[in-house]
Amino acid sequence: MGPLRVAVINGPNLNMLGVREPEIYGRETLAQIEASLSAAAAELNVQLTFFQSNGEGELVTEVQRLRGTADGALINAGAYSHSSIALRDAFASVSVPFIEVHLSNVHAREPERHRLVLAGQAVGVICGFGSYGYEAALRGLTRHLRAGKQ
Repeated sequence: MGPLRVAVINGPNLNMLGVREPEIYGRETLAQIEASLSAAAAELNVQLTFFQSNGEGELVTEVQRLRGTADGALINAGAYSHSSIALRDAFASVSVPFIEVHLSNVHAREPERHRLVLAGQAVGVICGFGSYGYEAALRGLTRHLRAGKQ
């Protein structure tokens, strides 16, 4: 069996990790998280692609590109997780299994962060584990995808 193809999509302000509110989001940069995730992917025989944008339309376009090019996806849509029906509709149109990732525990934060628009379509949601949440999501998604291919 060849490597699984997993897209890692990050939304607004995640390019500012390490600088932006480190007491909430940690001190690791997005590049450092991607490097750690790449090491885990090599162990799991997973081929990763990375994409980050601050724009909702660019994120929607990237999700649409997943059709036929990715077996699954991890997404941290940032603030769009709480509001973007457009992203939800994009995932519905491509039928690619995905896991929603959040660095902080969104349920322990402001009430407007409790609503997760994408979660109802996700294989799962991981929040509150900082940067390790990406690796946990990758491991869970890999298990889910491989179970479906047996």
